[in-house]
Amino acid sequence: MVKSRFCPSPTGLIHFGSARTALFNFLLAKNKKGIFLLRIEDSDMTRSKKIFERNLQDDLLWMGLEWKEGPNKDGGSSPYYQSERQGIYNDYCQRLKETGFVYPCFCSEEQLTLSRKKQKSSGKPQRYIGTCRTLSEKEIEKKLSAKLRPAIRFRVPDNEMIVFTDFVRGEQKYKTNDIGDFVIRRASSVASFIFCNAIDDALMKVTHVLRGEDHLTNTPKQLLILRALKLPVPFYGHTSLIIESDGNPLSKRYGSRSIKELRRIGYLPEAIVNCLARLGHYYESNKLLSLIELAKEFNIAFLSKSPSKFNIQQLNYWQKKAVAQLPQDHFWKWVKEDVALKSKIPSDKLNIFLETVKPNIIFPRDVSYWIDVCFNDSLSLISALRALQEETRKNYFKTALKGFRKFNRDLESIIDYIKNHLSLDEKGGICSPLRLALTGVAHGPELSKLIALMDDRIIWKRLQEACR
Repeated sequence: MVKSRFCPSPTGLIHFGSARTALFNFLLAKNKKGIFLLRIEDSDMTRSKKIFERNLQDDLLWMGLEWKEGPNKDGGSSPYYQSERQGIYNDYCQRLKETGFVYPCFCSEEQLTLSRKKQKSSGKPQRYIGTCRTLSEKEIEKKLSAKLRPAIRFRVPDNEMIVFTDFVRGEQKYKTNDIGDFVIRRASSVASFIFCNAIDDALMKVTHVLRGEDHLTNTPKQLLILRALKLPVPFYGHTSLIIESDGNPLSKRYGSRSIKELRRIGYLPEAIVNCLARLGHYYESNKLLSLIELAKEFNIAFLSKSPSKFNIQQLNYWQKKAVAQLPQDHFWKWVKEDVALKSKIPSDKLNIFLETVKPNIIFPRDVSYWIDVCFNDSLSLISALRALQEETRKNYFKTALKGFRKFNRDLESIIDYIKNHLSLDEKGGICSPLRLALTGVAHGPELSKLIALMDDRIIWKRLQEACR
């Protein structure tokens, strides 16, 4: 059975890129009728916070990404927190010691930094040079007696080639001489990410590791660990990174915003999920799809090797589709908080108002503007008419006022009246000044429906202001 996983560190809020990783793993498991596992990698005790853990679980559930195994859902591999698994890591570290795959490293951070600087200045790869690799038992005892606390490094074999098939990128090859001996346990006795991550995947029977390409170089190290311990090796796949349309990394302004912030702005989960699903995965359908539909069409063969370009217009495109599909009662519930602040909608006009403005709403706050347009008689929109020539404006709106007096709210008749009395042709051009005067914007909901919602005094007042 396929088992995928999402294993965030609770050191901050979950962002766009991490949310996509979670989504892809969820869809992969769902497509194969497998298990989606959530694991909390909280080994960094100084930065990991419970509030971040609660937030990330809440965000995942809000997106519909419910895990089958993980916190509060024991699948036989608990605990699901790295902070509670240190004994397990120590046990496997000891096994590697006994078989000679690791050794203690007493190098200070200053020594390591200086070594990396020298390698960089001479154009060499920055990796551990093996200072402590050949220490004798006597030398090790001497350093331990001096109360020096060592890190534990994995002894990478010389002159070998590590080959594996990445199920996104194809065959990958790494020379062991380019890797360098790496730390599996720090001097503080806390196991490293690379080590914990590999051990947990094996013990939790994860079959597919799907993660960002920034983890690609971790894979050969984790393969070495798992092979040394004779533990099961999962299939590895690495998705492309998400970048902005200009090729730069995601900015704070848009894509690197947290899911929590996007929720606060008013984005719907269906919009975020549909947008993320198409960043790095091809879907033939351009319709708003449910998670079940997305999972059904998910295929690792459709995962892209190239960076996925994102811009905010993409997300807004899916947001508009998601809003359009909201049933009226859900739409009302969604906008209610903003609408409640205004509380100016007559109860007998509520349903008509919501139906009228819904196609033009992207976020709940957008409703507030149309409430003012339709029901606020103190709203002044004269500034919207400054682009019109003064003489044209006065003649047009004097005629429009007469048309309203004559035909009340029959917009077609009013437009014909204006056209006949001002010798104008195009209906769009005739209607635009009227829309500006009554709504303050050049585009929006159907004008005849907006007029039907407005009181006479609002219409007269705005047209009279436009005549001045």
